[in-house]
Amino acid sequence: SFSLLYFSFVLFSPSHWMRAHSASGHPAGPYRDLDALDGLIMCLEPDVNTLDRMFEVSARRFARQDFLGTRDVLSEWEEVQENGKVFKKVVLGKYRWLSFEQAYRAARVFGSGLAALGQEPCTNIAIFCETRAEWLIAAQACFMYNFPLVTFYSTLGGAAIVHGLNQAEVSHIITSKELLETKLKAILMGVPKLQHIIVVEDKPTSWPGYPRGIHIHNMAAVQKLGEKPDNAERQRRSPAADDVAVIMYTSGSTGIPKGVMISHSNLIAGITGTAQRVPDLNKSDTYIAYLPLAHVLELIAEMVCLAHGCKIGYSSPYTLADQSTMIKKGSKGDSSVLQPTLMAAVPEIMDRIYKNVMQKVQEMGVVQRTLFILAYNYKMEQLSKGYSTPLCDKLVFQKVQALLGGRTRVLLSGGAPLSAVTQRFMNICLCCPVGQGYGLTETCGAGTISHLWDYSTGRVGAPLVCCEIQLKDWVEGGYRSTDKPCPRGEILIGGPNVTLGYYKNETVNQKDFFVDENGQRWFCTGDIGEFHADGCLKIIDRKKDLVKLQAGEYVSLGKVEAVLKNCPLIDNICAYANSEESYVIGFVVPNQQRLTVLANELGIHGTWVELCNNPVMEEEVLKTITDTALTGQLERFEIPQKICLCAEPWTPETGLVTDAFKLKRKEIKTYYQHDIERMYGGK
Repeated sequence: SFSLLYFSFVLFSPSHWMRAHSASGHPAGPYRDLDALDGLIMCLEPDVNTLDRMFEVSARRFARQDFLGTRDVLSEWEEVQENGKVFKKVVLGKYRWLSFEQAYRAARVFGSGLAALGQEPCTNIAIFCETRAEWLIAAQACFMYNFPLVTFYSTLGGAAIVHGLNQAEVSHIITSKELLETKLKAILMGVPKLQHIIVVEDKPTSWPGYPRGIHIHNMAAVQKLGEKPDNAERQRRSPAADDVAVIMYTSGSTGIPKGVMISHSNLIAGITGTAQRVPDLNKSDTYIAYLPLAHVLELIAEMVCLAHGCKIGYSSPYTLADQSTMIKKGSKGDSSVLQPTLMAAVPEIMDRIYKNVMQKVQEMGVVQRTLFILAYNYKMEQLSKGYSTPLCDKLVFQKVQALLGGRTRVLLSGGAPLSAVTQRFMNICLCCPVGQGYGLTETCGAGTISHLWDYSTGRVGAPLVCCEIQLKDWVEGGYRSTDKPCPRGEILIGGPNVTLGYYKNETVNQKDFFVDENGQRWFCTGDIGEFHADGCLKIIDRKKDLVKLQAGEYVSLGKVEAVLKNCPLIDNICAYANSEESYVIGFVVPNQQRLTVLANELGIHGTWVELCNNPVMEEEVLKTITDTALTGQLERFEIPQKICLCAEPWTPETGLVTDAFKLKRKEIKTYYQHDIERMYGGK
């Protein structure tokens, strides 16, 4: 039995399976997946090198299968919470499905209708809309008719939207009724070229009170226009592989959003690389879509599903689970109804699931809690040896698995680093592997994804088959490809997935992109990584997050935040350091339930804002943070010496985080400037 145990451990231990290696033999790389050593892989099928062609093939291959699913709202009302906040609550029906054939036809006539409204090929058109079936149908229409699609996050502020629409010289925009009335209406006078607004809902059909010269249409009316024989029979101009498919405006974490130009072939390459890491994708799979489609991670995920005949059921962060804020108590959230097999998530959402479950574990009786911990540790040990634990899963973890519908077989994580604690929890309690990925809008979201049988934590896997990765020395930060035991440096990504650059921003293009002697495009990410012996990448730093303290020590703010997010009292944290000061400070969004319990234990009472402003509470939270930092092996100079407890959660609506919940450091600094001065002694 000893030899069997040893063999099993060797077989599944990450360090014994080579995934990629340096194609040049040099420690700097470029590193390639073993399947791409003879050449990077650009497409799933020969001659399918544009998005319209991909949809055409799938619509023919999976014609009558369910494709896009939406739940109807059966009833809705407003509910006042104990704290006085008003939450909208809904009861939703079953999923209603469009087949591949129906979705293809809907896209075709919509594209024809847009052309009839004067939209020209190779002329930009914008979409500013929540994630829903109509978003994908509209996008496919634009791909078919070669209208470059300009995308914006639905949470972007007015000034950023005006900047993007004017820069892209947009005359037509696709939006929703809610976003038109709450955001677009107020800025229309600042976008002089805009003429046509297409609203995805069927009602209302008349829109009084809008400026003259602005024509508002319903999507159904535009589709009806596209069905007219004169329009439907008009020759469409199909895109070429190197034509721009999308101009994706980033979430603006470092300033004004930049538009990234993504060609058809870029997206096809990104789809190809991503799909290769998800085993056995097929028409029996169901994907739950709730992340913003204006984020490259979600767009690529949905296009992978389209290419493989998978169903896509639409959801939102507010209706995702039975416990979600908009779901009426006792009724079903989207994941319970849909029971997806595939899901993409950002770490923020997985951290919430982890903290909620662990809170419930703490509230269990002694016997139950002990059994849960024993099962957790037992499964962790078995996974490291390559064994499954079906009995344990059924008896202990089935209820946790049911949070996401009970059938999830693959969970892809991207957008930000995932903590080791949360990743381990997902692997064990949700009974499905987590593929942690690394990519950027500038690389079509494609860079690396960990292999699903790799249960190691803190790494993002090997390069995808569509790209290769080089390490460039960053001497100032102390990172070199000759470092031992692992080569380190700035991550450069090259391949057919590397995009065409930033729209109308040649200065930044020359700094961030380059073409090598073989004609291949590369992107300089600004992230620092190290390659392990098995060809897997670990992100260890970011050039822009590195701050030099007064005494000369370098502090990686991202590293500090990643460690401290494991503290149960913290929902979110932003570390801050000033080069003229000798210590780090932090802004902490505390977990309301846990902080309230701590306050009661200390005999401190008051409103939520009063608790957050209480110096004793600040001190107690700082003690807990310091313990977490020391456990996570942070150096003393990396540990925040002072903190500010922030009563208001950081959501995209506050402007302090992006739609992917990345910190907007500049905005946080401006918003909390008074507290920065206080924590640094009023300097």
